[in-house]
Amino acid sequence: MEMKQRILVVEDEEALVVGLRYALVRAGYDVVVARDGAEALKRLRADAPDLVLLDVMLPRKSGFEVLAQARRDGCRAPIVLLTSKNQEIDKIQGLDSGADDYITKPFSLGELLARIRARLRRASPADEAPDELVLGVAVIDLRAMRVTRDGVVEDLSLREVDMLKLLWRERGRPVSRERFLEEVWGHERFPTTRTVDQHMVKLRQKVEHDPAEPRHLLTAFGVGYRLEP
Repeated sequence: MEMKQRILVVEDEEALVVGLRYALVRAGYDVVVARDGAEALKRLRADAPDLVLLDVMLPRKSGFEVLAQARRDGCRAPIVLLTSKNQEIDKIQGLDSGADDYITKPFSLGELLARIRARLRRASPADEAPDELVLGVAVIDLRAMRVTRDGVVEDLSLREVDMLKLLWRERGRPVSRERFLEEVWGHERFPTTRTVDQHMVKLRQKVEHDPAEPRHLLTAFGVGYRLEP
């Protein structure tokens, strides 16, 4: 029997919990519920969900606190924020803290289910890069989120790891800035493609022997970037 994918719903509004549970079970998912931030962290460790729907406004610990702790604990599951806030700064904060996507209340169940399907497809094992990449003198441990180059060890951010994974999947082919924003930052309305360029500058400083003359993280002029192993 095929195992159902498990979704952790972190939400304190009972009516919304009931509606989400009903829709997700009908769509074929196994559903686990946590009603506050502290319980959410326990459920993350105990139930190993495939995806998390995380409300921002929660008792005991906020959604942002849960998100940050989950990523520190090594949680790699896609996390979709549920927020009633419309301020762009809250969305940016969530994405920069490691969220994969957000959806603003009120939302349609059809849109939510479509986003869940998209996130689970991107997180499937077939899309995963190997745990270790070797690019010239740099040895990159994607699981530990660090790179060793010329005897120096540096930490990688979650965004940098996800950029490397996407580049590896498309190695030799250009990846557009817009695709980075969609698949790494998780939402097409993220402010500017300059964000991708700024992260690439930092990534080259950690990976390339000479960041000014990169040999592996190359610019695809007019498009974005490509990886040459």
